[in-house]
Order: sequence, then structure tokens, then C-alpha cells
Amino acid sequence: MRTLKDFDFQNKRVLVRCDFQVPLTLKGEILDDFRIRQTIPTIDHLIKSEAKIILMSHWKPEGKEKAMSLGPISLHLEGLLSQKINFLNDCIGERVRNSIEKMRLGEISFLENLRFYEEEERNDEKFAKELAELGDIYINDAFSVCHRAHASIVGIPRYLPSLAGFLLEKEIKILGDLMKKSEKPLVVIIGGAKIQTKTKMIDKFLDNADFVLIGELIEKEIKEKNLEFSHSEKIIGIADSVATFDLGPKTIKIFEDKIARAKTIFWSGPLGKVEDERFSKGTAEIVKAIVKSGAFSVAGGGETVEFINKLGLTEKFNHISTGGGAMLHFLAGEKLPGIEALERASLA
Repeated sequence: MRTLKDFDFQNKRVLVRCDFQVPLTLKGEILDDFRIRQTIPTIDHLIKSEAKIILMSHWKPEGKEKAMSLGPISLHLEGLLSQKINFLNDCIGERVRNSIEKMRLGEISFLENLRFYEEEERNDEKFAKELAELGDIYINDAFSVCHRAHASIVGIPRYLPSLAGFLLEKEIKILGDLMKKSEKPLVVIIGGAKIQTKTKMIDKFLDNADFVLIGELIEKEIKEKNLEFSHSEKIIGIADSVATFDLGPKTIKIFEDKIARAKTIFWSGPLGKVEDERFSKGTAEIVKAIVKSGAFSVAGGGETVEFINKLGLTEKFNHISTGGGAMLHFLAGEKLPGIEALERASLA
């Protein structure tokens, strides 16, 4: 797979697929710009390389029926970059093409929401080709949507020289090494719910991990569905007899003991009902234990990242993944369509 180091971008129109879907308030205010900030190194590199930068993304906030305009994201990114961004009111069409043709070196254009077109999610060939015609080079820096076979992810690489951005390259390297080259003991912590989305990942980790610590909801689902895992003796669940919306003191102590001995730690999913502050203590204690351990620490998943940010401990982790579903699929050993598209493009 080719990376940014493999190209000269000067005076080239560079299409950059980002994932700027971030949590927001009912008024449309951005609550957490973590994903936006993670793409800035790629954008900065292109600015310094005197490219003509064309950013594209989708934005359909959780709980909202319709996709929303990327205008607020564009304005927020302007502040982060301290540079004017030309926000376009569409992502295809003659007006968009004309505007991009007038771009100068180092300038940034921002396309409107890709999911305003149903052709994006359908991976429509005509739509992908029309997007590709806007650029000379394509960069995928959206690891978190690489599990989606959408036009802007797998369609565009059929028509343009394509490569991974710094963020995508980093995610593949760190998560890949986590599965294959982790320093032992490796402790994996899985919380949240929806065991069906995590079964393959847990099974994969059990081959290499020393312990897999699971939250109450995951443990409950495993028992209810009579799920069986290889090396199930490595799974450690809730020790407290009374079920709550949070970890009890016995469980916290057991989890802290395993974490303290770890050299590598992976965590995904809150271990309590953290949206209610009364039930967030256990998860907060586990986060602090991870930081205190000094182990190589990786975390990911929307609620997980949000909680770490809320505690102000993001910088204390070695890597915070931008991926949710994409991360789970990748760690389960599954092929991601977006990564496969870049690998095919590299061979062309």
C-alpha cells in the first residue's frame, strides 16, 4: 500500500476522504472534535507540499434521521488550521468542478456531505467516477469507515492513483502490531454491549491475550446465548454478586491487579452506564489504572474515546483509535474493503 511519502503533491488536486462524523448537541454544536484533529497531520503535509486540497466526508449524527450539512465542520476546521477553507454547497456538478479548477497552491476546498447522495452508500460507479474527476490523486485517511464499501471509499481508487494518509497508515500499523507483536502480558478489556459485534474479536484476542476482562452486559449476553470461546479460561468477568450499572469494588480490585501486571493493554467499551455520572466510577478507576500501569495502551470505540476525553486523559494513552466498527472488524482479522481498495490500487 502506498503512503504520502510515495508522491509529489505540488500543484496536484488531491482528494482526501476524511471521517468528520462527530458527536454534537441538539443545537448542532460539536462536542468532541477528536476525529477532526486526527486528520490534521495529513492536511498540513499537503499544504506544505503546495497541493490543491479537496476534503470530503459524510456526517449523519447518531440519532438523526437525515445527513446534515458539513458547513459547521468546515468552520471548525478553519479554526484548527488557522486557514480559510472554501466550503462548497455540493460534492459533484459543474459549479463544484469550476470552483476546484480555480484553486491555488495550498488552498483547501471542502465538499458538501457525500451522503446527501444515496449513490454514495450504494457505491454507484457513475458517482464514484464523478468524484474522481475532481482530483489527480486520492488519499484515504478515514480508517473508521474503511469497513464500508461506499463510493468514496472503494469506488474512487478504481480511477485515481490512491494511497493511505498518515492517520490510516498509523491505525493499520498499531492495530496490526497489537494482534501480532504485543509485548506480554497482554490484557484486553471489553465493555459495552452487543456481543454479536465483538465475538470474533474476542475469540481472536484469546489466542494471544493473557487475560480478557469483560463488563457486566457482555458477560450477561455470553451466558444468555450460551456462547463458547477458545481459551475461555482467560476470560474474567464480574466478581461482585449484586448486579449494578457499574463495576463493584471486588471487580475493580481484580481488574486493577491484572492491569498492573500488563505490558500491553487494549480497551474498548465502557464498563458501566457511564452516561449517568453515578455509574461511571468503575470505568474511571479502570482508565486510571491503565494510565498508571505504564503499559503500551490502545483504546477505541466512540463511547470509550468520549469518556477518556472527558477525563482529560487522551494524551496518556499510546494510541486512541478513530475506529468503531472498522476497528472491531480489523481486530477480528477481517478484510476491510477500504484497505483492500488501496492495496489493489497499489498493484495497478
